[in-house]
Amino acid sequence: MPELPDIVVYLEALQPRLVGQTLERVRVVSPFLLRTFDPPIAEAEGRRVLGLRRLGKRMVLELESDLFLILHLMIAGRLHWKPRGAKPPGKVGLAAFDFTTGTLMLTEAGSKKRASLHLVRGEAALLAHNPGGLEVLEAKEPDFREALQRENHTLKRSLTDPWLFSGIGNAYSDEILHRARLSPMTLTQRMGDADIGRLFEATREVLREWTDRLRRDAGDDFPEKVTAFRKGMAVHGRFGKPCPVCGTAVQRIRYADNETNYCPRCQTGGKVLADRSLSRLLKDDWPRSVEELEERQPK
Repeated sequence: MPELPDIVVYLEALQPRLVGQTLERVRVVSPFLLRTFDPPIAEAEGRRVLGLRRLGKRMVLELESDLFLILHLMIAGRLHWKPRGAKPPGKVGLAAFDFTTGTLMLTEAGSKKRASLHLVRGEAALLAHNPGGLEVLEAKEPDFREALQRENHTLKRSLTDPWLFSGIGNAYSDEILHRARLSPMTLTQRMGDADIGRLFEATREVLREWTDRLRRDAGDDFPEKVTAFRKGMAVHGRFGKPCPVCGTAVQRIRYADNETNYCPRCQTGGKVLADRSLSRLLKDDWPRSVEELEERQPK
């Protein structure tokens, strides 16, 4: 799922292409995409783009007449900048937004169509789509601590909760926790000030570093290689590969459609966390430590 760094770079690429331009036509291809009916989507046509915003992982196009187009890419949604009037591609095309400068194409890979488009009128209606999570890059450490310990959840769950923190998802939460040397299973209300301070700094560092890196990679071009798995990540998507800090094989916990990646030596004191499906299958054969895990590796 595109997260804060990806969304910021998308919006920066769209800024010179869209702001001040007219949205001439909206072509919705997938019947599952548009989630609102009042105002009708046709009301967006013929309106100038006044500005762009980010609401967590959502992108907002502010139009004339107090209208707002809200795009949520979810897991597999992606944006592409095409010549004006380009045709949406086959099975993955969801919508096309034709501007005077070109066409913004929305696609979504896979059979599960989760991306969404809303058209709302007025700031109050727009605010209803904002989960309200803390913007960590604009916050002070006490605000971060209050949000983190508002409820007693695991660090992984809290960091990815959009009502607690804005724009952080599965990929960058793995990177943040590795940078902070903290277990994804640590309960937030059991954390001391030193660990919270380290997590606060790690969160800010990781989000800033990756935003800068993606910005450099895109340059003046439209960002086309938006993915959750990027070269240079420490642990996310690197199961079985060596941790760049200590060389220990990165481990994972799988659940539903997601997985958490972590280094057992850097983050969990050498303990291998139980993966629900595999540990249930292996029972007593499930390795409890890095040493046991490494002993089982083929020589």
